[in-house]
Amino acid sequence: MNARLQPSSLIERLLSGDAAALARAISLVENEASAAQDILKAVQPNLGRAMLVGFTGSPGVGKSSLVNAYIRELRERGKTVGVVAVDPSSPLTQGAILGDRIRITDCAADPDVFIRSLAARGNVGGLSPAAARVADVMDAAGKDVVILETVGAGQSEVEVAEVAHVKIVVSAPGLGDGVQAIKAGILEIADILVVNKADLPDADRTQDQLRRMLKLRRSELPLVPLLPTCASTGEGIAALADAVEACFNADSRAGRTDPLLRARRVLANSAAAAAKRWVIESNDPRMNTLSEALQRGEIGADEAARSLLEMTND
Repeated sequence: MNARLQPSSLIERLLSGDAAALARAISLVENEASAAQDILKAVQPNLGRAMLVGFTGSPGVGKSSLVNAYIRELRERGKTVGVVAVDPSSPLTQGAILGDRIRITDCAADPDVFIRSLAARGNVGGLSPAAARVADVMDAAGKDVVILETVGAGQSEVEVAEVAHVKIVVSAPGLGDGVQAIKAGILEIADILVVNKADLPDADRTQDQLRRMLKLRRSELPLVPLLPTCASTGEGIAALADAVEACFNADSRAGRTDPLLRARRVLANSAAAAAKRWVIESNDPRMNTLSEALQRGEIGADEAARSLLEMTND
């Protein structure tokens, strides 16, 4: 094997910020290659330096154009940037269609901006299953800011809350009755609300609707900035960057960006995935007994889950 492709050599180059090593490491992690676990273990002690910023919202709100403008602002501030753009999957290959990478063009040649498209592969939560791990690899490679842009599936895109430090929910005028882009689940995760395409008619009306909807948030949640932007002109982009930094700094002071907390979330997600495979694939006869009891209504799903945990201790 070429020495440059050896896991130890690859990890060393990755941690030094080498772009080729970063690209190779991401491919291995996304495809769950045999070297992926070695890479992920090696990067863990080097996590926690990057600010993770998630952009979510329905198709048509201009997320990719907004991300493009935000990257330009970050670069003007001297920040290095990684982008995880989750695209729809090809129905034939399950690979990313690369729509987001096509739209994020201004910074494509900048060596301090690394953009990677991932396939959603049917995931309804808005993020590719590999997105959190790819973000970790970019963090370990020394990126100051890692941006996660979801596939734009709508209300179910709450997975970004498990990954990003700062969650930005994007809407735009003209999306139909009652700002259909913002549903209760997404509203709950928002750290910042953005009305993009603020130069269009009805932008003020859209902002008014969102202000009313913000009043429906639980009272214990922090106040959410509502910012108008226009990605095509750059209006409001500097204010957005300031708001993101302020939100991140506030969370850091409160301990909500602690790498240990993120490690526990990674552990929880991995445990959930392992448990799902075990439940579906297990040949343990107790699994059929438990499933049949659930099907007959003799026990509830929560009780069945507790029984599963007890089975793992046997």
